[in-house]
Amino acid sequence: MDVNSANSAELQRFIEQEKEKAMVSEMVGKLTDVCWEKCITSTPSTKFSSGEQTCLTNCAQRYIDMSAITMKRFQSMH
Repeated sequence: MDVNSANSAELQRFIEQEKEKAMVSEMVGKLTDVCWEKCITSTPSTKFSSGEQTCLTNCAQRYIDMSAITMKRFQSMH
């Protein structure tokens, strides 16, 4: 393998890693927005109420589960 091929492969790995980081960051941002809007019903203080905590946990878990299902379906299409 010549230097150009090695550099190209390294660059491709770097690009894929950065894409994955961007996807995770986007997912966390969406999850935060969706679950915050759904679960936080009062003015936030130093602690969430027990209902808000439960809602946030359930919302985040459902969002992650659905994202995993969606990703699997897209992967099976290719």
